[in-house]
Amino acid sequence: MNGRADFREPNAEVPRPIPIIGADYIPTEEERRMFAECNDESFWFRSVPLAATSMLITQGLISKGILSSHPRFGSIPKLIFACIMGYFAGKLSYVRTCQEKFKNLENSPLGEALRSGQTRRSSPPGQYSQKSKYDSNVSGQSSFVTSPAADSIEKEMLPHYEPIPFSASMNESTPTGISDHIAQVKVNKYGDTWDE
Repeated sequence: MNGRADFREPNAEVPRPIPIIGADYIPTEEERRMFAECNDESFWFRSVPLAATSMLITQGLISKGILSSHPRFGSIPKLIFACIMGYFAGKLSYVRTCQEKFKNLENSPLGEALRSGQTRRSSPPGQYSQKSKYDSNVSGQSSFVTSPAADSIEKEMLPHYEPIPFSASMNESTPTGISDHIAQVKVNKYGDTWDE
């Protein structure tokens, strides 16, 4: 023996550190291929169908008179808007599918970060969790433990705001300096006007 006691079980798996993926991260070749595949699939299988469907529905609503067409440009502005919204809705709807594809990659730091992020979110409250270096830490305490003591320290550090009582009365709820008084203007039979 080397003089130190080893308390780990012989078959215990040593957890790998969570990779930090920042703006300077350079994806691997396999990750680049997966990005291109996700981009193509989201375009052809989600964005194009949703854009076309939203344009057809918009044109149908315009032709039935439910939506009005522009007096100068006709239905073109509404169709372009529907196309753009359908395109982005298609891209956003494919995000979860693309994340799952990255999670299934074997030797991918990005896939590992996504997998570890999923387990971190699903852990019950009060457990240890590692935060990103970009997370804000208001209280200045350790960001690894969630406890009632840490919550009370945070509450003491934050400013306390008293609720403002609500009043349904018009006189109490209007700011000072603004009045609802409307000057009465009188007009005689000759068209002369004066204030009261």
